[in-house]
Amino acid sequence: MAVMNVNPTRMEMTRLKKRLAVARRGHKLLKDKRDELMKKFLDTVRKNKELREKVEKLISDSYTNFLVARAVMSSEVLEEALMFPKKSISLDVGSRNIMSVDVPVLNYKADGGDDGDIYSYGFASTSSELDASVAALASALPYMLELAETEKTAQLLAEEIERTRRRVNALEYVLIPQLTETITYIAMKLEENERGNITRLMKVKDMMLEQAHHYEERLNGE
Repeated sequence: MAVMNVNPTRMEMTRLKKRLAVARRGHKLLKDKRDELMKKFLDTVRKNKELREKVEKLISDSYTNFLVARAVMSSEVLEEALMFPKKSISLDVGSRNIMSVDVPVLNYKADGGDDGDIYSYGFASTSSELDASVAALASALPYMLELAETEKTAQLLAEEIERTRRRVNALEYVLIPQLTETITYIAMKLEENERGNITRLMKVKDMMLEQAHHYEERLNGE
């Protein structure tokens, strides 16, 4: 790991030590965030799997009943029965925050007719299989919206996990080792400078003692 290009002074070492402390705190917080995001992501994935299985079953049942209805009903009657929808759907898209990630919240409202009235045709000329097909699709709608919400949430959480993982790795394997090595380098330089100063002081002291000794000898000789 390369040492930072800094002046080896005590002030610089103090500044780097503060920066190292902040980096370590940030590293811990980001690791905690990453772990919590992973838990949320796994919960979302499990929920997504359950919803997908439920939606696929309802749609499969709807298709099966629709195929039977097509077999027992004429195409004209079938098209006429499904030509005009009974209700219109309005979708409201909001958001909520999960660990600093804004994920979508989908709410829908059905306009027209009673909540339980989903059939846009009379029952006299239609088959029970068509009724079952329409009912299955109506039941699948809220689960489909929840599935879309869950899948998008899982995607956004995965992206945030990847960003957080890169930041954790950058701190753990680049910045913190670099700061630690630079601080060690500055400490060694300061110790080396201090030993050099002590050596110079000892030489000056020896020179002063030698001069004092020569001066005393001259005084005694006179």
